[in-house]
Amino acid sequence: MSVDEARRLVSVITDLGVNACVGGGWGVDALLGEQTRTHSDLDFWVPADELHALLRGLVDQGIDRVCPWPGDRPWNWVLHDGSNRRVDLHLYEPISDEEWHYGSAIEGETFPAEALAGTGSIGGLEVRCESPIWALRFHSGYEPRATDRHDMRLLCERFGLELPPTLGNGM
Repeated sequence: MSVDEARRLVSVITDLGVNACVGGGWGVDALLGEQTRTHSDLDFWVPADELHALLRGLVDQGIDRVCPWPGDRPWNWVLHDGSNRRVDLHLYEPISDEEWHYGSAIEGETFPAEALAGTGSIGGLEVRCESPIWALRFHSGYEPRATDRHDMRLLCERFGLELPPTLGNGM
């Protein structure tokens, strides 16, 4: 997904009043203030009660097909346009002003609102994104890909964070 396309989608969603937060690789690049690699998708964290507005905006942009992906769950799944634009959705529910819940009651996890309180820019557009420490935490708990290692290495270098051993191997 190009920087122009990512910027356009963030703008469309924001203009609809959706309180979206950019995550994943674009979230890291937003924190860094520059595109450091190619991206196959754009991750959005969105309050579950704003899903309808988000979907309306994505469908208006032609992103209207579910893309079955290993590990999909009702709170995390991918949409695409039938070509090259993919959006990875992560739905959460506020428990309070300071605490949010992601996932089911059995499998889910709770995290602080500050996890999604980072700010950065995509193509000069200021965006809300994962905070640096939480971007690092969200990239643990699964087998990292080369792109994950790349992103986390740059994130740790820029923000003075310690790279976990699981993300340092194979670089």
